[in-house]
Amino acid sequence: MKDPYEILGLKRGATKEEVKGAYRKLAKKYHPDMNVNNPLQDLAEEKFKEIQWAYDEIMSGNADGPGYGSTYTGNNSKSTGDLFSARQYVNAGRFYEALSILRKTKVRNAEWNFLMGVCYVSLGSINQGMQHIQTAVNMEPSNMEYQNYLNQIYNMQRTYQQRAYSYGGGSSSVDCCAQLICADCLCECLGGDLISCC
Repeated sequence: MKDPYEILGLKRGATKEEVKGAYRKLAKKYHPDMNVNNPLQDLAEEKFKEIQWAYDEIMSGNADGPGYGSTYTGNNSKSTGDLFSARQYVNAGRFYEALSILRKTKVRNAEWNFLMGVCYVSLGSINQGMQHIQTAVNMEPSNMEYQNYLNQIYNMQRTYQQRAYSYGGGSSSVDCCAQLICADCLCECLGGDLISCC
């Protein structure tokens, strides 16, 4: 694998601020939301993942160990490869396989939390998933992929709550009366009488 510094276009020994600046610039350029109608969308997405990986390796200190360059392996190369494999499973909708890999991975960085969250949300464990996604956002507040997904989940929850409230008859007395009249009509069709005055 390439040297993480090389991926971000930096020289070894770059400051944390330089790393963050280079990461933000490249992440913005290659972010999936910025390449929706781009015919090279798949390549941009792969580049975005590579940038994400390089940033994580540098910020965790793994990129400063021996063995960098065109044959860079890093201290957590297996874990990084596990995260990449888990992401592939998530993208394919194979969430149980992704969870199996993630549970065995020793790295617990922002991407790990994000992928765990996506798996849990997709499998119906919304609250557990939200905790992981919120952790990922807290660890990397500038990552738009994590932030956008978190916002989507919040919006989805709000929509369901609003629908449940309006369908449950809690929105107004008119809804409640309409539901009672419908219920009475159904009872009368079946030979019963829910409301005797109607």
